[in-house]
Amino acid sequence: MSARRTPGLPAIALDRGSATPLYRQIYEGYRAAIIERRLRPGQRMPSTRGLADELGLSRIPVLNAFEQLIAEGYLQARAGAGTYVSSALPPQRSDGGPAPSGLSGRAGRGRGRRVSRVSVRLPASQPWLRGTGAFAIGQAAISDFPYATWTRLLSRHAHRLTAGLLRYGSPFGHLPFREAVADYLRTTRAMHCEAEQIMVVSGSQQALAICARALLDPGDQIWTENPGYHGGRAALQLAGARVVPVPVDAEGLDVAAGISRAPEARAALVTPSHQYPLGVSMSASRRLQLLQWASSRGAWIIEDDYDSEHRYESLPLGALQGLDRDRRVLHVGTFSKVLFPALRLGYIVVPPDLIETFAKVRAAMDICPPAFLQAALTDFLREGHFALHIRRMRRRYRERRAALADGLRGALGEGFRIVGDQAGMHLVVELPKGLRDREIAKAAAEVELWAMPLSWCYAGRALKQGLVLGYGGNTAPEIRAGVRRLEEVIRSIRGGRTRP
Repeated sequence: MSARRTPGLPAIALDRGSATPLYRQIYEGYRAAIIERRLRPGQRMPSTRGLADELGLSRIPVLNAFEQLIAEGYLQARAGAGTYVSSALPPQRSDGGPAPSGLSGRAGRGRGRRVSRVSVRLPASQPWLRGTGAFAIGQAAISDFPYATWTRLLSRHAHRLTAGLLRYGSPFGHLPFREAVADYLRTTRAMHCEAEQIMVVSGSQQALAICARALLDPGDQIWTENPGYHGGRAALQLAGARVVPVPVDAEGLDVAAGISRAPEARAALVTPSHQYPLGVSMSASRRLQLLQWASSRGAWIIEDDYDSEHRYESLPLGALQGLDRDRRVLHVGTFSKVLFPALRLGYIVVPPDLIETFAKVRAAMDICPPAFLQAALTDFLREGHFALHIRRMRRRYRERRAALADGLRGALGEGFRIVGDQAGMHLVVELPKGLRDREIAKAAAEVELWAMPLSWCYAGRALKQGLVLGYGGNTAPEIRAGVRRLEEVIRSIRGGRTRP
């Protein structure tokens, strides 16, 4: 291991024998230095060529590290002037020490209480949710799934069934699977976690339900993004929580607005890597503000990381949990979104102080998750099939995204704005003044186009009119044909309004 230092910059330790790629070591070293204020806002960084020479590396890992830091908002590239530490980062907490990370006082409220029965008004079935064709949300490319490999792994475990796979297991799930998930998260998402912290769940929806029951008393306030995920709000309301909608802008959830509306909230539910549905990524400044709020208030952050694997303009962003030094973040992830929906396997990364609480809640809900699919998915992860599938699908979804974005730009013309197309499996088209998204969505459903209205994702009055269009489950030709039909629907609505 070696540590190199440019004058005025903190030393970066590189371990050339580590399994962690060099670009990741450089990225994590400088990210930590920025968060800990060993690098100050506005401080100039060395050139990538000069840093590569000093570290004795090729320029490629240094470029990759800097691109990731710029993408996440820790660095700013100024044309013709170099690269600087972002000046938008919040000031360092000055309370003289870390906030308590345990469950004493307010942080421990609700651990032993039963959730009261509440009446939750869930959204009725809507026309745009009834199909799985063009523009349907949350549809993976099922036809590209490696069926033969998955069948072989299932057969392997079916022919080698052990008593351990047939008995009741841990409320947290099958230990080998949890170990594989923890290894994956540490390697790809820059997270701090061990297998003991991984709770296996049947998808992110159950994860949110468990988090709500473990963390909140009936009547507790929780911030949610607005616009945001209907299912998340429903899970929280079912637990008796009072949802506080907080606006989202180009930098993600507006933390200052959240503090203004509900400073004593017990938790916040956020999608920082790829906001649902707008698709923006939470800036480094907002991430640090959110962590500081949670630490100072003894509040919790539920990080819903529903599709972070699919990012097209940069490497996958580091998880918010990886920045959390006070153990306030609960990270929720799912394999159902990236593999196939019927898999129903996800996970929660639980802070160490909450492990016992979550085990009790889970045992009361459904005792433990079934182990058979976990065993097969363990091999899928360990043998490299998952990483290979993600690489293939990232290319495939990039092609489908391009087909949709290019088709929309050519068909819809001025006044329509595409947002949130840097990652995931959907994008948003903001509508020009005079068009109503629900009217378009209902008309589109009549011709089997499943365009979700953006206004439906708001709690209360919608600030924007738009269409949320999925592209994961359809081929490029199907997407282009869908765009042409959507253009006809919009033209028909516009034409009907201009008739005398």
